[in-house]
Parts: sequence; structure tokens; C-alpha cells
Amino acid sequence: MTIEAAQKEVDNWIQTIGIRYYNELTNMAILTEEVGEVARLMARIYGEQSFKRKEDEVNAKENLGDEMADVLFVLICLANQTGIDLTAALEKNLIKKSIRDKERHANNEKLK
Repeated sequence: MTIEAAQKEVDNWIQTIGIRYYNELTNMAILTEEVGEVARLMARIYGEQSFKRKEDEVNAKENLGDEMADVLFVLICLANQTGIDLTAALEKNLIKKSIRDKERHANNEKLK
């Protein structure tokens, strides 16, 4: 699925199943909550925190993917609400990073 298709699909879902978009500030709060859920799983899967229950560990990576998808969904909602074409924004951002960081990472001793 392309980013453009994802934006259309999310908008269609909102219009037919979700009834309407939450307001932008509510979605920003939801996005923050979802990023926190990704952070919680990352800290347990890749960091030093442990799972409280063994069964939570069993499906952790699958749950991580689901939480990342939640982040993406809400981000797409915000883009749709604010009239942002995420494809164009990402393309522009990659050009900016390529110009700005052309030699920065290659010269970073920490990355070698």
C-alpha cells in the first residue's frame, strides 16, 4: 500500500466506520499515547526492562507491529485533517536530509 493509498483508506474508514475525525488536539494526545505504547514494548523487547507476565513476552513482536500501526494510523489521521500530503512531505524530507547529512554520517566516528 502506498502512503497515498493509506491516507485514502484511513479517510474512508473514518467516514464510514469511525463516523468522524476526533479533533486535532485529541488526535495529538492519542498519537502521544500510542508512541508511549511503542516505547513500552521497545524497552521490554530491546531494552533492560522485563515483562511483568511471561505471556506478554510471547506475542511481544506481534504486539509491537500492532502498536506501530496504531501510531501510523493516528499520524495519517492528523495528516488528513490538516491537509498534509504525506508522500510529498516525506519526499521533501528525504531530500532535505540527503543534502544536510550528506557527509555528516559518513564522518561520524561513532557510526564506524
